[in-house]
Amino acid sequence: MRRRGGDAAGAGRVVYVCQECGYESAKWLGRCPGCEAWSTLVEEPVAEPGAPRRAWRAKPSGASAPTPIGEVTLEREPRLEVGLGEVDRVLGGGLVPGSLVLLGGDPGIGKSTLALQVAHHLAPTRTVLYVSGEESVRQTKMRAARLGIDAPRLLVLAETNLEEITAHVSEAQPALVVIDSIQTIYRPDLPAAPGSVGQIRECTGDLLRVAKSDGGPAILIVGHVTKEGAIAGPRVLEHMVDTVLYFEGERHHAYRLLRVTKNRFGSTNEIGIFSMSGRGLAEVSDPSALFLSERPLDAPGSVVVCAVEGSRPLLLEVQALVTRTPFGLPRRTAAGVDTNRMLLLLAVLEKRAGLHLATFDVYVSVAGGVQVEEPAVDLGVALAVASSHRERPADPGTVVVGEVGLGGEIRAVSRIAGRVAEAAKLGFRRVILPRANLAGIEDRGGLELAGVGDIREALDLLIG
Repeated sequence: MRRRGGDAAGAGRVVYVCQECGYESAKWLGRCPGCEAWSTLVEEPVAEPGAPRRAWRAKPSGASAPTPIGEVTLEREPRLEVGLGEVDRVLGGGLVPGSLVLLGGDPGIGKSTLALQVAHHLAPTRTVLYVSGEESVRQTKMRAARLGIDAPRLLVLAETNLEEITAHVSEAQPALVVIDSIQTIYRPDLPAAPGSVGQIRECTGDLLRVAKSDGGPAILIVGHVTKEGAIAGPRVLEHMVDTVLYFEGERHHAYRLLRVTKNRFGSTNEIGIFSMSGRGLAEVSDPSALFLSERPLDAPGSVVVCAVEGSRPLLLEVQALVTRTPFGLPRRTAAGVDTNRMLLLLAVLEKRAGLHLATFDVYVSVAGGVQVEEPAVDLGVALAVASSHRERPADPGTVVVGEVGLGGEIRAVSRIAGRVAEAAKLGFRRVILPRANLAGIEDRGGLELAGVGDIREALDLLIG
């Protein structure tokens, strides 16, 4: 057993490769030693022994030469503006010509819909080739008709053979190529099946060479994800591309988040927010107002927090429900926030604020199906639990911001000015925030800013 790259791998006719991490074994194993996933090793043919190897060059061919970095000229790279503001925001201003972009997401989340809408917005001025390996041309047309898409320069191709696809790209000379999905594309000279580790790696490498060729198009490839949420195939797939986008959201909620985890041509601190409808994905220009539109007033356990996703502050509703448990072991369930972080906050409330929660079930949720990871919502989660436990509604005109430490202290958070401005824009009257952040705010926007130093002080301010 070993990883790919040694001489012994080619000694047999088949090897067993992990679909998750690319680990290679000479025999089948139930559990991968590399990533410890079960039933992920699949059989894959290898080259016959004695196959010709590429010889090393003694001298360079002269086709390229090293250049001193000081002599390299910088020119502003023109971008292809998609026309969808949320997509352009995430990409850093649009698609870079010759770039390779990977779009991943759970099945049914809307990856193909987003890719088709991106192609539609570019098609009026540029040629776009949409390659579907999972649908026929008629099926793609049915989906396009449902979305109201009909552009003469949008070319549709149902093909899985990579050689045929590259030939059509060379003939059509499109500005954008969409591959939906990379798991269905195959190279006929490779003995492995489509979707295997070898096929995905080699096909992505060939598409990378097409994109990086002189005058090459931007290529958007759609990738499936595993049950753990990672792009299917070895991690080398994400290292090969220029940009990695994840399309996230709950299938039973209308909201979708487009998040960038890698971007060679822009920031990785941006997100795009969409709403799924019968006519496709619609941009959400004011997400805070949308997430708070159904917020109940004067309900115990409901607190408004301000989280920053990328460079955008979002006002979200955190809901908590505390009920006496009928069993000996209380339940703790969280949706939208990290469960381990919630357990830490419950311990702080028990120890530092005097809330006795040992005989109560605690349920915490972020309304709208949004997943929040930053610690600036700690104080809001803790106050929502206390509000439900004491059956006292929180002030509906107050926004809560702050990180909670193990000693019960409220720690400062970043980008406080943007959070205060977002609360003022939506008509809130007061913001409870860490006392250490008061000095960093110049424009209060007519809001009352209440600085707190510990969890007990915050509890007295919000619910008494």
